[in-house]
Amino acid sequence: MLDVSDDVRAEIGDEEADLLLAGETAPGSYDCTSCRTPGDSERERTSTVLFVGEETAVLAFAHAGCIPSQVVTVSEEQLQGAVRSITGDSPAPAAAAAGAPPAPVPGGQAVLGITSGLVLIGGELHPALVVEPTAPIARPGTTGPGDDFLPLLIEQGFIPVTDTAELPSPLAGWSVLLAAGQLHAVLQPGTEGAGQVAWWQAHQALSVTDGWRAAVNKTQRVLVYAAPVGSIGQQPREDLLRDALDKAAAAGKLVAASMPLAGT
Repeated sequence: MLDVSDDVRAEIGDEEADLLLAGETAPGSYDCTSCRTPGDSERERTSTVLFVGEETAVLAFAHAGCIPSQVVTVSEEQLQGAVRSITGDSPAPAAAAAGAPPAPVPGGQAVLGITSGLVLIGGELHPALVVEPTAPIARPGTTGPGDDFLPLLIEQGFIPVTDTAELPSPLAGWSVLLAAGQLHAVLQPGTEGAGQVAWWQAHQALSVTDGWRAAVNKTQRVLVYAAPVGSIGQQPREDLLRDALDKAAAAGKLVAASMPLAGT
């Protein structure tokens, strides 16, 4: 049930590819590197996805229905930061293209939870998404219990929020993908001038309220807020969500950006 593309085979070598296909080094159960939901390579078609940086190569696994087997070239910082920390993936190490053993990607797994809601700013309702991981995000190379989720996002261009009554600054190259009135992904710029790639992607398209959809059709922009695990939580009402955002901002635990709408 495992798919190893010719490009991936060329990078990891025939021996490693054959071991994977024989099931000797296949992952069995895994978290899809695309949608971050569980998969089982023994029961469903699974793609091997090789992330290649300057010095490190990381082999991850994905549902074949999410993405095909392929080699993805990324910067070393993106490989060890974005692939593990921001997407929450924790892939298994593979042989690096240059033949040197790759540095393992440390840390546990985390999933990005997203909540949609309307935020009142300047007397106008704005469509918003609130992102909060399910576990602390540690920067690669660290061993402590620290959480680097916000610093990693600030490096990507998100701005710390001190006052939720102010509109977040636009973030170039990022967008929110809405298709057929449902939320599909938050997109970020690809590497070396490539097209956009998914920073967060829904395993199944998420429904949004009629009010949220009407607001985004009006503004054509989405406000994306992010906070460390435990800062916001699942709030049943939008007034409670706003209160949680206010408290996170007051505690210095909130970053945000404004992104254009992609799709309809």
